[in-house]
Amino acid sequence: MSVVTELSPVGDGVHLGELGEHAILEHILRPRYGGVRGFGDDCAVLDAEEGLLGELVATTDSCPTPLVTSLGETDPYHAGWLLATINLSDLAAAGATPLGLVVNYTLPKTTTAGEFRRLLDGVDDCAKTHGTKVVGGDLRDGPVRQLTATAIGRCVPGGRLGRAGAAAGDRLLLVGSPGYLWAYALLVEEQARLPEAIVAGIRERAFRPMAQVAAGKALAAAGLARAAMDVSDGLFPTVRTLCGANGLGARIRTDIHLDDAPAEVCAQSGLGRFELAQAWGDWTLVVAVRPEDVELAKKVLTEEGVAAQEIGILAAREEGISLDDGETTEPWNGIAQERFSPSSWHGGDLPKLITEVLGRRAS
Repeated sequence: MSVVTELSPVGDGVHLGELGEHAILEHILRPRYGGVRGFGDDCAVLDAEEGLLGELVATTDSCPTPLVTSLGETDPYHAGWLLATINLSDLAAAGATPLGLVVNYTLPKTTTAGEFRRLLDGVDDCAKTHGTKVVGGDLRDGPVRQLTATAIGRCVPGGRLGRAGAAAGDRLLLVGSPGYLWAYALLVEEQARLPEAIVAGIRERAFRPMAQVAAGKALAAAGLARAAMDVSDGLFPTVRTLCGANGLGARIRTDIHLDDAPAEVCAQSGLGRFELAQAWGDWTLVVAVRPEDVELAKKVLTEEGVAAQEIGILAAREEGISLDDGETTEPWNGIAQERFSPSSWHGGDLPKLITEVLGRRAS
């Protein structure tokens, strides 16, 4: 395993909060680990012979304070579901089949057995829904709840997806249905009103997001995806990261489609559909495909029961990243839920969060 050893230009006295996650990756982690196979991708590649069974990949992530706690939901079930989703979504971006989850729970001693069981129910139900299960873990006590998991998966031979591999002219597909989490937040804030049955459907989608495991596997198996990344921090940082990994720019369309229910929330709240679609929390994928493969990729995903839409095109690096409304283009410096930055997610007051995440207060 080769490791890059150039000295980092960031001094030892600089605080991580002054850098932000993107700069930490580029100036501290890349000089040290940039030569490691798969560096920068959602999943690490395990050092094993690929053979006939494909490559093994692994990812690990912690569960932040779920937004649903700011929406009035205290059931630990949803934190458990989110913990599994976060990790399985990274496997989806690698085109991997999940093999199992290893979990690590640090819980206060005041946690009740009932609360712990609900947490476990959330993890187990989400894992089962995605065709896998918990295979091990660790439990310890601590002053605050900390939830971490490691997901292990297997890719088909030669089919592992990463963030690199795209080219100028490739189309970007948004895989999955965005907008549900923050649509529900707007409903809680009474920025829109819908029939109870529709609200319940939005709530279900918001509280139990699905990782796009089936979609990632199908695209990888068909050889249609050139690069992929899950939308964990918002659409802008996802596109920015894919562009950086491939030395490219991008033009992103603002006419992103939303399902009828979140689209109606936008209409009532005075919020543009793009503003809702670019937010985080719905665990979609952004996938680069060749122009000639767009329709086939959509067909493959439709057969998996997954929505997909073309949202832009990769361009030469010097063009930068821009938004295209069909008439004009302008530079895009979108909202990012970036760790070690002022926008890093740690929960908070709901009206303030809506303003920060959606770009402006819904009218």
